[in-house]
Amino acid sequence: MTTWDDRQPIYQQLADLLAARLLDGDPPEGEAMPSVRALAGLHLLNPLTVNRALQALADTGLLESRRGLGLFVVPGARDRLRAAERERFLSEEWPRLRAKLRRLGIAAQQLDWDAGALEEKQA
Repeated sequence: MTTWDDRQPIYQQLADLLAARLLDGDPPEGEAMPSVRALAGLHLLNPLTVNRALQALADTGLLESRRGLGLFVVPGARDRLRAAERERFLSEEWPRLRAKLRRLGIAAQQLDWDAGALEEKQA
């Protein structure tokens, strides 16, 4: 079960979670998103909250509505999302992370960049 925090609206947290899944290819481009009812049940949320999260993704051009069929991942959504997330990371998160590394005295040579690759190979 997902744990929500008070720092941002729940619909935005769900939209971020769904966007992360889209980056991982779930669901693949051209495929349908899970229904509002299914997502609401899975995350124990009000369907209106889920609908708002899905609408936020549609508003950014990642999903398209097909009348009577639901929301589908648009072709190219993963690449657009990855580009936007990279830009956000480099402009917002990386400067804070770099500053924290400096404060803690951690040099680039001390970071194990391949740890994630090793974990993925073991899975």
